[in-house]
Amino acid sequence: MCVTATNDSKVRRSALGVLVAVIVSSLLSLPAQASDSTATLSANGVTSKQIIAENNQPGTTEWRIKAKTSVTAVQGFAGTTYAQVGDTVNLYVNTHLPTFTATAFRMGWYQGLGARQIWQSPVTEGTVQPACPLDASVNMVSCSNWSPSIAMKITSAFVPGDYLIKLQAGPEAASYILLTVWDPNSTAAYVIMNRPLVEQGWNTYGGYSYYGGVGPCIIDQISYPPCNRARVVSFDRPYSLGSGSSDFLTNEYPLVALTEKEGLDVTYITDITLSEHPNFLLKHKALLSLDHDESWTYEERMAVQQATNAGVNVVYFGAAAMVRHVRLEPSRLGPDRQEVDYRNSGEDPLSSQGGSPNQITSNTWTNPPASWSPVSQIGVAYSGYLPIGTLTSMTINDASAWVYKNTGLSNGQQLPQVIGSDFDHVIASSETPANISVFAHSLIPGATATIHGVHFPGGSYSDFVYFTYPKSQAGVIDTGNNIWIGDLRPCKPASPTCATTVLRQITNNILHVFGQGPAGTIQPATSNLATITPAGS
Repeated sequence: MCVTATNDSKVRRSALGVLVAVIVSSLLSLPAQASDSTATLSANGVTSKQIIAENNQPGTTEWRIKAKTSVTAVQGFAGTTYAQVGDTVNLYVNTHLPTFTATAFRMGWYQGLGARQIWQSPVTEGTVQPACPLDASVNMVSCSNWSPSIAMKITSAFVPGDYLIKLQAGPEAASYILLTVWDPNSTAAYVIMNRPLVEQGWNTYGGYSYYGGVGPCIIDQISYPPCNRARVVSFDRPYSLGSGSSDFLTNEYPLVALTEKEGLDVTYITDITLSEHPNFLLKHKALLSLDHDESWTYEERMAVQQATNAGVNVVYFGAAAMVRHVRLEPSRLGPDRQEVDYRNSGEDPLSSQGGSPNQITSNTWTNPPASWSPVSQIGVAYSGYLPIGTLTSMTINDASAWVYKNTGLSNGQQLPQVIGSDFDHVIASSETPANISVFAHSLIPGATATIHGVHFPGGSYSDFVYFTYPKSQAGVIDTGNNIWIGDLRPCKPASPTCATTVLRQITNNILHVFGQGPAGTIQPATSNLATITPAGS
């Protein structure tokens, strides 16, 4: 669908162009950013001696939660989504059991064991926290009335990375708390961006998420989006899924394990980090957006736009990037602890208060009043989704492309059962980059693919694409597939549906090029859109 920009969005983009020109000009007038003297280009990407040394340290499997463990007998959340050395992070824990411990594990490769233990709390007395109240005006469940249980000091022992904090209350009660430790001074080649904005939107702890609720309708009586959904969600509550880790272990960790196994020069942030520190990307070569990275703030989108206009590459490993339009607001526990998404601009109080169209939340970024399609940033449009458990094949469209180096793939060849959940496709639109190249064009059968519950007559497509920015030469990849990172997990090589090895090779080919600087200077993009029949759905 082609969306025409409103006057407001045109003014915004014109102003953005002036801003970017000033930024790029100032960057070009500065001395070149000094490269990490320990970084080396390998076939799999830019490596770092520090990351290699870190993953050579003794690992452990103690981070894992054993089968038949109660993950609700002890639960908690951190008072922040990300922290840096010198910070103190409060952990809020609820358990009826007499004592518990909290152990922080840095997630990586570590000889295949998956993590290294960094810190452990003393044995701590368990507390039954009060019930988390519901704000029925917006269906927000918040546990900001809990008392802190442990103050965890982020010392220099906390190497930047993704952390699972394991709460253990006896042999059969355990769960996780998520935390990202970042380095504001990092100049690593790659930035992995975790997705608390997405994870919190899906979080049903207390009964409510952006996609439904357990109570009656509020504000309206419509069926889509469900009228009993939350309009605001709080980070001041545990995650209901993944034993408290949300979908980290499926949609994020496989890429973390891959990059750390190969010693790549990687650092870590969250989408909230980028919303609060929009210049951070300018010191790096590539941003890695993870599976199902759908919820974005205006500040986050502008930060990425600024970065790509300055030559920073971006990989959208998952489909449905930038679909949802959210904003942040404070809670009793701190700034940016509540996420707002009314999914209906008429319901958003900012709409009647004359708020900025860039902050008023509607169902998607493409909808008014923002009217800002993500196609120009990601190259493709959100198409639909496959039901849970339904998978389909990825069909190779241009086997001669650089991303397929050393894969042995040929045109028309299919990788079975690797596309699932949401998917993106190219469209004929003025927003579509002129030099877009379609690496894979995969049929999604009409009987299975849906959008808002409606099946596509004749089917749709999932498209794996690449384009570059004409001036900055920044490269952008969108896989069009929402389980790409999940597909990087080990599977049985002898299985006819195991595509892990080839998908890892493609991923490393991308990281090899994108870690060196503006990808267009190494692998220019040339449109092959005219050969795609049909384009779209």
